[in-house]
Parts: sequence; C-alpha cells; structure tokens
Amino acid sequence: MACAFWQRRCSSQQAFYLVDPPLTTSIQTKKRPDALLVANLMAQLAFGLFAMTICLPSMQEWGAIFDAGQASVQLTFSGFLVAYGVLQLIYGPLSDRVGRKKVLMLGMTIAFIGSLMAALAPTLTWLIWGRIVQGAGAAAGMVVGRAMVQDLFEGPERTRVMAFVGMVMGLCPPLATIVGGQLHVQLGWRANFVVIATMVALLLVAAWRGLPSHNTVNAVQTHWLQTMLSSYLALLKEPLFLLYVAILAMGTATFYAFLGGAPIVLGSYGVKPDGIGFYIMVVPCSYIAGSYLTSRIVLRMGNRRMMQLGQGVTLSSVVLVLLLALAGLNSPLAFVMPLMLFGLGQGLLVPPVLAATVGLRPMLAGSAAAVAGVTQQLLGALGGFAVGLFPHNGATNLGWLMLGLTLVGVVAQWFLHTKEPL
Repeated sequence: MACAFWQRRCSSQQAFYLVDPPLTTSIQTKKRPDALLVANLMAQLAFGLFAMTICLPSMQEWGAIFDAGQASVQLTFSGFLVAYGVLQLIYGPLSDRVGRKKVLMLGMTIAFIGSLMAALAPTLTWLIWGRIVQGAGAAAGMVVGRAMVQDLFEGPERTRVMAFVGMVMGLCPPLATIVGGQLHVQLGWRANFVVIATMVALLLVAAWRGLPSHNTVNAVQTHWLQTMLSSYLALLKEPLFLLYVAILAMGTATFYAFLGGAPIVLGSYGVKPDGIGFYIMVVPCSYIAGSYLTSRIVLRMGNRRMMQLGQGVTLSSVVLVLLLALAGLNSPLAFVMPLMLFGLGQGLLVPPVLAATVGLRPMLAGSAAAVAGVTQQLLGALGGFAVGLFPHNGATNLGWLMLGLTLVGVVAQWFLHTKEPL
C-alpha cells in the first residue's frame, strides 16, 4: 500500500526537488507556520488524492451506464494514476524554472478543464480522457506543494507541517469515497466532478491570493535538464535502490488493486455506492496506526527487522483474504477486516523502506523521491487496470491478484536482504 499519497508522509524531511541539491529561492523561511498558509498547502497537496478516489463508488455502475466492460471502466482509474505520476516528473523542474505559483495555477487550470470534461462526458471514452486530463493537472498540487513546504519551513517546523499533511492525505481516500458515494446516490455520478471542479476553482483563488511568489532568478542551474537526467541515470544503476523501489511499488500496486476492485467485490455482496467508503476506510486508518507504531518502535527494532515484520503482516493479511474467500465466507466484513492487517503491515514497512530509498544517495534525495513516486503510480495504475481483466463475483480473483503482487514485493525484499550488508 505504499501508494504515492502515503509514502510522501514518510519522507517529510526530504525536499521534492528533481534537480539536487535544493535551490535557493526568494521565499523567506518562516520559523513558525502560519495556520492559513499551512491549511492552504495541505489543501493543494491533498487535492489529487481526493480527486483520484471520489468517483470510486460510481465505478460500480459505470459499466451498466455506458454499456462497457469492467476493463474499460478501470481505465478511468488507471488513466488518472498514469497522468498523475508521469506529470510529477515535469512539474518539479518546471516550477524551479518558472516559479512555484505559476506552475501550481497552471496545473489547477488543467485539472479544472479535466473535471468539466468528466462531468459532461457523453461516453466512457470521453470520461476516461477527462480523468486523464484531471490527473495531469492534479499532479501539480503534490509536487509544488511539497516544494513550497521545503521553501517556507525548516527543521522541526517543517516536520510538523508535513506530519499534518500526512494525516490529511491519509484520510483523503476514505473521506472522498464516502462523499462520492453519497453524491452518487443523491445527485448522480456527475455531481462528483462538479464538486471537484468547484474545489479546483477555490484552490486556484487560494493559490493566487494566499501563497507567496517564488523568485527564480539565480535559482536554476544552467543545464537543469541534463542534471536531472544524469541524476535519474545514476539512481537506475543502483541495484539496492531498484529493489527498495520495487518493494514500495508492489505495495502500491496491491493497494490500488484493492481500491479498484473493492467497489466491484462489495457490490457483489450487496453494498451500495454510498456504503463503499465506510468499508474502504479501514485500510488507510490502520495504515496511520501502523505508521504511528513504527515511530515508537523503530529505534529498538532497526530498519531491517521492521521491514521483515511489515512485509510478514502484509503477506498474512492477503493470504487471509484469499483463504476466507476460498472457504466460502463471502461477506463485506470477511473481505475488509483482514485488510486491516494489510494497512498495519504497510504502515510498518513503508517508513523504513522509503527512508532507505532516499538515503542511499543523499545528494540525490529529491530525484530518488521522484523516481520512487512515479514508479509507484505507474505500477499502481497497472494493478488497478489488472482488476478489470477478471470477473469479481466475490473476493477470490481479487485475492489472487493481490497475493501475486505482494509476492513480487516479498521476492524483491529477499533479494535486497541478500545484497544489503547487515
């Protein structure tokens, strides 16, 4: 479950710069965070996750509405994820080049256009393209928001701000699915995108009026693109880095397979769109609990033992989901309750893995975070798309898919521990 949105919580002290080291800007670092400014940044950062998941309950019925197969419907989710991940590689250096605020407002404008396209979509193809455009724009909030936190705060205050951000982002998926389900039932699926378009308009005003400008004079290296590409190439030559990223990405792929498949599986159990969010919320809530537990025991256990514990709990949860389904225990609770352990396990696993990912090459920490984030989103999109390739009258097929993805992460971790010194 090392989805892009929760892994960022764990790298709160790392700058999200694609060109390392961090750049000097004209923004003055604040010693104490301003409440309105922090709220503004949290909203900009969390918007993408909210937009990503608000329509999950509606996916349960889009196949019938548009007379389309489930694989096509899943493209509304995986298409968003691909655009959301890939565009992060562009917005980062672009914000260094032309300024944070300009890039953020550009991205929000694109997200607004995509939301309107989705709200007015006459066909599923139009809806898919609307979601892709929406994801492409929403990516700016994540990248620029993190960069502005790096610009504006330092030391413990930066960590505090990112802790607040992490909590908000952790609550976004369940909150969005609950809101989306209620809107779907009361007003129809298009209402979700009208709400998102309204949110984008408000965020545009908040960015324009409430965020400081970023002066790029003398802040960008002359050959920034060459530096960025050389940083990525150096990281891709690191076997340990690739294994750490594989562990993160397979957790994300497993979680996104769950997100994409949960509306279908729960629908087969009789759960309506307005009830889906209440079942999904157990996973992110248990992830938050796991992350808190990690902060309390990691100094005693060490990173390697913490990773082994987290992966073990994660694997156990997926195996339990599958065993219950094979035993004929087909009910919403039998499906989601074991996945509380999945969230807990990922909360134990992701923090040490992410810390190692950005810590292997400290001078390339920003680039490492970018590569890890994009890889997670792309494999997450693959996991979400794979859900649509199988029928889901119960949790059996989804359980097999989640188990397969988890086992890839287990194998990557085994190779990691054979290569990594004790």
